[in-house]
Amino acid sequence: MDLLRSLPIGLYLEQPVTWLHRIDSRVKLGWLLSFLLTPIAANPAWRLSIVVWLLLLTLLTLLPFRVWRQQVGLVLLFSLLLFLITMLAPDGLKVPNQPRLPTSDQVPVLALPAANGVSPTPTPAPKIQPLPQPTNYRYVLVDRGPIRITRRSIELAIRVATLMFTLIYSTNLYLLTTAPEEITAGIENLLHPLRRFNLPITETVLTLTLSLRFIPLVLEEVQNLVRSVRTRAINWKKLGFQGGLQVWATVAERLVDNLLVRAEQIAGAMQVRGFTSADRHQVRWHQFQFQLWDWVALFGIGLFWVARFVWGSN
Repeated sequence: MDLLRSLPIGLYLEQPVTWLHRIDSRVKLGWLLSFLLTPIAANPAWRLSIVVWLLLLTLLTLLPFRVWRQQVGLVLLFSLLLFLITMLAPDGLKVPNQPRLPTSDQVPVLALPAANGVSPTPTPAPKIQPLPQPTNYRYVLVDRGPIRITRRSIELAIRVATLMFTLIYSTNLYLLTTAPEEITAGIENLLHPLRRFNLPITETVLTLTLSLRFIPLVLEEVQNLVRSVRTRAINWKKLGFQGGLQVWATVAERLVDNLLVRAEQIAGAMQVRGFTSADRHQVRWHQFQFQLWDWVALFGIGLFWVARFVWGSN
């Protein structure tokens, strides 16, 4: 199994180059933050509309179906499971729901005064008919045995499921259409004013760039170690739990050693190329220059926030 190709989430797609690839990384970062921040304190309709907009955006980018099929499927499945679990779980409200009028068992019995020492038979009070309700509103929608679904539980389920889908899929779509170098360069450009406070912006961004570049190396080492264990055809039943644990502990130790060797090789390559510090030896990964579609996308962020305050408020 090739982990570098089968990992469904968080990979950058180099080909084909879509219109979403050409948009400036800073503008796409603004859209990502808008997708993540606008659901806060928003109504359920706005949360569901963000999910629909993300799916529609995926279709409009004309990405290959094989690329986003597993991604959308996994995230949707996880969100649906989270929706069902939250909907069937208690809603957290323990306020007892008591009827406004007493039930028939609680109706007082009218007793007549005794005559000639003989107590008469008590006469029950007339049965009170329930009054017709002005609306068909019900707080408890389903109440059958252990299954109890209320309006609040459905609202909580929509909130949790849509938030999780938006968080995972919007971030994944951003990583899918933006190179790691563009991401770090855009963050450095946006945080450039903080240098006046003597904050290590360049060093932090360089560390982030190396971390993003190091992730494929980690996956490659894990893949090689898993293949090496499979080729040895180990009989796990004979080893038992303790023997299997020792084997995987040895594999984990080898993984750490290989990663440290890779890190040392990267550090040596940087020193050979004369890299002394991030401020003195800067590498321009990406040249920022706004195009027409960047201004259009930037104007769309403003319209998006206006729509959030007009139609998305509770």
